[in-house]
Amino acid sequence: MTEPAADTPQKHRITLTVNGRAHTAEVEPRRLLVDFLREDLDLPGTHIGCEHGVCGTCTVLLDGASIRSCITFAVQADGAEISTVEGLAQGAQLHPLQDEFWAKQGLQCGYCTPGMLMRAREIIAANPDPTRAQVRAEIASNLCRCTGYQFITEAIVDAAARMRSGEQAPTPSTGAQA
Repeated sequence: MTEPAADTPQKHRITLTVNGRAHTAEVEPRRLLVDFLREDLDLPGTHIGCEHGVCGTCTVLLDGASIRSCITFAVQADGAEISTVEGLAQGAQLHPLQDEFWAKQGLQCGYCTPGMLMRAREIIAANPDPTRAQVRAEIASNLCRCTGYQFITEAIVDAAARMRSGEQAPTPSTGAQA
């Protein structure tokens, strides 16, 4: 058996579940999770921002906890359940968080939105009835340069209320009026 060349990175087999779907792949040890999701799995919803783990744009959930996928290696996610923004909607029906962000204008340029939505999902999972003050404190880990956080906070609080009541988002054909 021939040894790999010294400059050829060794690959590692990983198996993980992303948005409920199992994936097995060979990845280089230095492959970032954000690049694996975007390029290898063709899930471009996770955005790349600062690339230093500061801004939160690349936030995904790993086994239910938010992580910065720009500073997490794909091999670290081996065996884990990953949730990305692509997994929020159920077909054509938006998740209540997505619907409330749209209805409350909780996004402007939209660049931080995928990471903010995933952070919001974690917040509501931990506390199904958060106050506005709690939400503002919790989303402080994700940066947004456009909205001032007020509409994002309102969207998360209202989505939590909808989720507690079991109300779903309207379907696109019966969606809210602009």
